[in-house]
Amino acid sequence: MVAAVAVVATAVPAQAQQPLREVELGVTTSDGQVLPATLRLPPGATGPAPAIVLVHGAGPGPREDYRAEAEAFARKGIATLAYDKRTDGYSMVQRDYAQLAGDAVAAAGVLRGRPEIQRDGIGFLGISEGGWVAPMAATRDPDAAFVITVGASGVSPLRQQSWAEAVKAEHGGLDGSIVDAFSRTLYRLISGLGMFPEAYHDPAPALRALTVPVLGIWGAKDIQCPPVESAAAFRSLLAASYTLRTFDGAEHALRTTTDGYDRGPDLAPGYPELVASWVGDVAAGHTPPTSAEGTGLQTRTSVEVPPLAWYESVPVQIAALLLMLAGFLGFALSALWRRAGSPWPAWVLAATGTVAALGAPVYLGWLQFTAGGTPTTNGTIDAAPLLAGRPLVWLGLQALAVIAVASGVATAVLLHRRGTGGRVRHGLLLAAGAVFAVWAFHWGLLLP
Repeated sequence: MVAAVAVVATAVPAQAQQPLREVELGVTTSDGQVLPATLRLPPGATGPAPAIVLVHGAGPGPREDYRAEAEAFARKGIATLAYDKRTDGYSMVQRDYAQLAGDAVAAAGVLRGRPEIQRDGIGFLGISEGGWVAPMAATRDPDAAFVITVGASGVSPLRQQSWAEAVKAEHGGLDGSIVDAFSRTLYRLISGLGMFPEAYHDPAPALRALTVPVLGIWGAKDIQCPPVESAAAFRSLLAASYTLRTFDGAEHALRTTTDGYDRGPDLAPGYPELVASWVGDVAAGHTPPTSAEGTGLQTRTSVEVPPLAWYESVPVQIAALLLMLAGFLGFALSALWRRAGSPWPAWVLAATGTVAALGAPVYLGWLQFTAGGTPTTNGTIDAAPLLAGRPLVWLGLQALAVIAVASGVATAVLLHRRGTGGRVRHGLLLAAGAVFAVWAFHWGLLLP
């Protein structure tokens, strides 16, 4: 027994040093696109090997992005197929998970035509966004042997994104209404603009429909999808045999991390070994017993993000912004042109309302634009300097909003008492002020 262990210990490094055999292939999609693909075969393989189709996360999705996973699994005895994600039909404003699932099924079909691959040992591994796609692919492929998800979300895409942005904001030291404005109100508007496709995709139907074994993997320090809620969703939805694992010291894509925001170059220790041993068991005809191990470090619960109601829809918000600017700027220009007298609160309302109405969306957009990640970080927010968790810029905008509302009330009272002329421009100004008060409350400028 001791001798056998010694043989294995010396064989593994030797195998790891052997070059992988790579075969360049093409995956033809249902709409005629040909996606370049790379098949990696285990070194020294003597017979058909089980295989994994790697299903992309969000973004452009070149197959090179998944080289580390593809090579790691292949060196553990599992063939891998990584293909370039489609560019026609997938963009920031257009994507269809059913179509992406069809692409994955087509990739599995390519593998079944290869003599090096075990025909009944082919499954799908979906990373991040692929965690929504891979289960759909398995329900559409009657010959699928298994499903693996890595960093999969058990909630809808928009709900997940809102949660991730709130976590990111809190990590940057933000507190109060700006967190909700940045992570929820802004993203509801982005979705309403049609810039968040598949926002309300429901992962439940595909998970419930699965009949093949499922391996769900999360990093304990995942800050892009809620790991605790997602694992709980898998437990409650899956009727098939499942193995759920949460890795300590790992981030969203199962790379090593210290806090979830930095991303090391290495895969989490034990991750490739788990995938290889689990796939090997399934491909050998064994059904792994249902189990769940590990706990994520989720500090915030996700909340549903409803679509915009009619009164907060994009056309209404555009109309409100135009009305505010027309009322504020129109008052100032007409008053200057006619040299007409107006109570000083009216001028304060016009000035503060204009700056706040333009400044708030610009500032929130700037925060969103500058909070993106890099290849080695998942992104964070730097809104310093802060005071009580509020950026000074946001506090300034809130102060202007309060002054604008107070000035609007004062202007209405003074005009009523004086019966001052210029009713049209004053009427437009007060209408703009009333709309501003509602708008500012919606965006959190009048909330703590």
